[in-house]
Amino acid sequence: MNRTIIAGIGSYVPDNVVTNEELTQFMDTSDKWIQERTGIKERRYVRRFEQTTATIGAEAAKIAIERAGITAGDIDFVIFATLSPDYFFPGCGVLVQRILGLKDVGALDVRNQCSGFLYGLSIADQFIKTGMYKNILLIGAEVHSYAMDFSTRGRNVSVIFGDGAGAVILQPSPDQERGILSTHLHSDGADAEVLSMPNPGFHAGAHRPEWRPPIPPQKYGGIFITQDLLDKEDFYPYMDGQAVFKKAVVKLPEVVQEALNANDYQPRDLALLIPHQANLRISQFVQQALKLNDDQVFNNIQKYGNTTAASVPLALCEAWEKGLVKEGDLVCLAAFGSGFTWGSALLKW
Repeated sequence: MNRTIIAGIGSYVPDNVVTNEELTQFMDTSDKWIQERTGIKERRYVRRFEQTTATIGAEAAKIAIERAGITAGDIDFVIFATLSPDYFFPGCGVLVQRILGLKDVGALDVRNQCSGFLYGLSIADQFIKTGMYKNILLIGAEVHSYAMDFSTRGRNVSVIFGDGAGAVILQPSPDQERGILSTHLHSDGADAEVLSMPNPGFHAGAHRPEWRPPIPPQKYGGIFITQDLLDKEDFYPYMDGQAVFKKAVVKLPEVVQEALNANDYQPRDLALLIPHQANLRISQFVQQALKLNDDQVFNNIQKYGNTTAASVPLALCEAWEKGLVKEGDLVCLAAFGSGFTWGSALLKW
């Protein structure tokens, strides 16, 4: 059976750099406050009304395609991971297919937030190994800056997130010493609302006064767009940061160790761990839990903030460009986020 290899990788970040100091113009915060809690110094925001999640994803894809030594016409499947699509529907997969002028290939959208890229990678791995596709374009991209609450009320969320995109071309290889060794996916929806954007939603028929939802919306989401909701501006993302932190620092080391155990490796064997760039403090905790040295963990959240589905490919691309990922290296990718969902992938470069 063939292995799945990353034949090309690319990334794109907007040229609009937004520092912590700039955010103090809109909210009661400080550079020191943000860095102490997140490690973030700056992030990137797209140009309003000019760039979207699909367009920046396409820019990253163009680089990955070129580095893979193929053309857009060789792509036979597209997977697009994001929590910030251009439209409620259709998804960004078909938009990228249109932008890049691809053939009428299949396009799949993955809505697993911070772990979306890893879920997409696992899906692509199965398609490649079965021989169904030979050139899969996998993109993780986000535009958060359009949906943040840039006020003191929303600072705990808005200071964390940034915009960016990463993409890979996945291909089969007969070389059993290279490629994806295994992927591991998990979820736990018990506390889904602690990191969520529950409003606004809708129910079919909600415009009829006599209509009532079959399930109480206050329990399961799907709140109507009402004047009260608009007056309270209750339509921004919500995050209980402490709850997320406590879960992440348990599940991330577990899922990394799971990948290592499945392939008879130890943490000391890792050339590089690339964790989801959620919070520098989480990454440092994971590093300590696995007893990894500084050279074994790559972080770039300081420059880009949390780019959710884009963070793993964006970090992987930058590490590769810096020469930190070399042929034969054992690399682990891991992510944890809203849902909760989490996962890991172990690969030989």
